[in-house]
Amino acid sequence: MKFKGIILAGGKGTRLNPLTKSVNKHLLPIYNKPLIFYPLSILMLANIKEILIIVNEEDYDSYKKLLGNGSRMGIKITYKIQEKPNGIPEAFTIGKDFIQNSNVALILGDNFFYSQGLTETLIQSQKNFNGAKIFCYKVKNPNEFGIAEIKNKKIISLKEKPNYSKSNLAISGLYFFDKHVSRLALNLKKSKRKETEIIDLIKSYLKTNKLKYHLLGRGAAWLDTGTPEGIFEAGNFVYNVEKRQGFSIACIEEIAFIKGWIKKDGIKDAIRFYGKSSYSKYLESLI
Repeated sequence: MKFKGIILAGGKGTRLNPLTKSVNKHLLPIYNKPLIFYPLSILMLANIKEILIIVNEEDYDSYKKLLGNGSRMGIKITYKIQEKPNGIPEAFTIGKDFIQNSNVALILGDNFFYSQGLTETLIQSQKNFNGAKIFCYKVKNPNEFGIAEIKNKKIISLKEKPNYSKSNLAISGLYFFDKHVSRLALNLKKSKRKETEIIDLIKSYLKTNKLKYHLLGRGAAWLDTGTPEGIFEAGNFVYNVEKRQGFSIACIEEIAFIKGWIKKDGIKDAIRFYGKSSYSKYLESLI
């Protein structure tokens, strides 16, 4: 069964004020590209071509202007409006008609991932898929994250920002779920924050022994860009990698070109779309 993808990008980004008073946080620059390019590139690297972006009404036109319907990248992008944030699982109720009977990958719009071998991991994780899969990352401060405790290579418990934890494996903002996720999300009860919680949705799969995990290894980068420090760190990371190695991280047209979803004419169209810029110069180098 094929996978579809959802990017949750409806938040206002109040932790980033005043930066986000006039610009949606997912459109802020991470070095030389808007933030939204990075989660979008992860789904594309996973060979996911049908993507739903959940946005707030105020910024809908900006996303459409930047990404359109995805044809520039050889993919199909649709949009849904989130009136107000009610928890991450709401992505699956808003996207119920989009998901239908497909498996689905959800990535949070402000999460930055970079890792050698990640593409292969994402593609392999889709084979014979059943249940749910989370992607974990070792952290120094487990009390600030949802945490998975592992024993004998199996998840035995999940805790949200524990005061004390035997585990330091944080649950990142990338999740794979099967076609039942919308139904399970609809049945969740709201927490004290008056939102549904992603950890409760994941627990519903743990209870039925249908939850798996992948540990992002040493050398992998996972950053939350929801703070000024996170934006700065991610931008510096991208700058240093691109400057040293000469390739572009999250160049969505390059990914599409390599995968054969667009041809040279598609790259030329993208160059015209972006005009005179360093991004366009990089695209020119591809052809």
